[in-house]
Amino acid sequence: MLENLAPHISIIFIITTFVSVFLFYKASHSSKKVLFLIIAWASIQAILGYSSFYLDTSLPPRFSLAIIPPLLLVVILFFTKKGKTFISQLDIKILTILHTIRIPVELVLYWLFLHKSIPELMTFSGRNFDILAGITAPFMYYFGYIYKIASPKLLLGWNLACLSLLLFIVINAVLSFPFPFQQFAFDQPNIALLYFPFVWLASIVVPIVLFSHLVSIQYLFKQLKTLK
Repeated sequence: MLENLAPHISIIFIITTFVSVFLFYKASHSSKKVLFLIIAWASIQAILGYSSFYLDTSLPPRFSLAIIPPLLLVVILFFTKKGKTFISQLDIKILTILHTIRIPVELVLYWLFLHKSIPELMTFSGRNFDILAGITAPFMYYFGYIYKIASPKLLLGWNLACLSLLLFIVINAVLSFPFPFQQFAFDQPNIALLYFPFVWLASIVVPIVLFSHLVSIQYLFKQLKTLK
């Protein structure tokens, strides 16, 4: 289905995924365990995506195997002692600048739409405004953690707004898959994300971005409490 896709689209997305993983690795203070876990998971997803495993769209959708395990891990990290310790040691500054990767992600999504492999609603010319998070991330990083004139309230509001943008497009993307519960984009379903390397968007990049927001939001809430 994606044989005619321009090579640079896949290459840019692979690089973007690697950058996402690298930044999260640095935010974890170069934890080898974190890097090993992500590489192992990415390898499994690459094999499944390349082998067309996810093209079976019957219920329950096989693609849930790309989404559910990372979400369960996020929940475990927030509700276990070891997970809370890990979260408390993460570098918030790096987790903030990490969101710049949403710019190349949105460009890749737009190119995939032009190649008729995802619906327009998943792009910035449709319903997806997630690129705003990527554009504003360097400013939040600089004015919030380097120059330090952005208040914790502003940083918290930004994280909440960008998290909302992420969740909005994730819901639209899920409901655009060619699954029995599809609600949108019947003329052009969300096909590309079932293939390698774009399967990494749902299984690697989005979980990292989601987790980064949740960690930052928790950190900023605690910071605001100490300032009262």
